[in-house]
Amino acid sequence: MWILQYSPSYYLNYLARWPDLCCATVAPNGRMMGYIFGKAEGPSHSWHGHITILTVAPPYRLLRLASTLIARLEAVSDEAYRALFVDLYVRCTNDVAIAMYERLGYSVYRRVREYYEDLGGGRGRDEEDAFDMRKPLSRDPGRRSVRANGRDVLVSREEVS
Repeated sequence: MWILQYSPSYYLNYLARWPDLCCATVAPNGRMMGYIFGKAEGPSHSWHGHITILTVAPPYRLLRLASTLIARLEAVSDEAYRALFVDLYVRCTNDVAIAMYERLGYSVYRRVREYYEDLGGGRGRDEEDAFDMRKPLSRDPGRRSVRANGRDVLVSREEVS
């Protein structure tokens, strides 16, 4: 069973504005295997694709579905939106996801302090830092959208809003 992280209107907004950056995979039996929601944003000098949500159901996590979904979003960001790079935010403690993104060519651009807001309810993960990870696309052959020392660059949540 899937539990939506956000309200249905949140997902519908993405589907209405960036339908080509939203994709789902469905098993032959009709069960949802995974999905990705993205958008295109930023000023002209840093116009980019953004991975907002990526999730793969536990029974399907070793099938490389995340890699396939990300590759599709990258291709559309590059070809249709003419983006310079693709970025995403990931919890600094999510070592499995960070390693996967690094294998796919992403690197840490900066660490955002207390990016994840206090969600309450005793989750124990409130106000956690995030890595802003980026991967340059074909319009950034000089790789100006990435930096080598990103883990050492600290910014506040307000600086990235």
